[in-house]
Amino acid sequence: MINIKSDREIELLKEAGRLTYLTHLEVKKHIKVGVTTNELDKAAADFIKSQGCTSSFLNYNGYPKSICVSVNDEVVHGIPSNRKLKEGDIVSVDIGVCYKGYHGDSAWTYPVGKVSDDKLYLMEHTQKALYAGLEQAKPGNRLGDICSAIGTYAKDHKLGIVRELVGHGVGTKLHEDPEIPNYGVKGTGPVLKKGMVLAIEPMLNLGGDAVVMLDDDWTIVTEDYSPSAHFEHTVVITDDGYEILTLTRGD
Repeated sequence: MINIKSDREIELLKEAGRLTYLTHLEVKKHIKVGVTTNELDKAAADFIKSQGCTSSFLNYNGYPKSICVSVNDEVVHGIPSNRKLKEGDIVSVDIGVCYKGYHGDSAWTYPVGKVSDDKLYLMEHTQKALYAGLEQAKPGNRLGDICSAIGTYAKDHKLGIVRELVGHGVGTKLHEDPEIPNYGVKGTGPVLKKGMVLAIEPMLNLGGDAVVMLDDDWTIVTEDYSPSAHFEHTVVITDDGYEILTLTRGD
């Protein structure tokens, strides 16, 4: 069942989203050659705590860190460690912040120093795939319109689509209905309505679609070792479109 959020809940979700975005800005300051992914996690954890909030991810189904940091061929759920970032890496940072029981959820992929043209292409078009999906986020459209737009954009740009992982609703639970695949059929699925809050998150690969899980039971990587990018915003459906919650006004 897809929950329609009240005005009060949307205000709380806006604040959770704003703080998620501000945490991204804090982490971004630390992304440079030689920094460990643990140091990125600590920067996020300290900032989230300073805002009187908690990480949505820490201890979620046993996840041991405050954020997910996935490097190069790691698609999602990379566990921060003593791994040092290197020149030419791309790093996907997924952050969730819980504010008064409501969650913000956003992921972004960042370059480390100078990266290859292929990786720049992957990041550019994964981000554009997100916005292609968001263009379909309006009342009266169907969920499949968002999914189809993302999948069509990815295919047109010859990027692999991770099919095992999906976007989702967001509220008092980090993951709520509906599931939102990054591929689908236009004109199918639930009708979008004002007050729905959705996390849209293309995960696209420079190579094929296939992914595998590592032995840590968390980290998902591309089967062909190709780089992967991940861009995610939490949005609310409005009277005539959508509003991004995981930004601040003016951004």
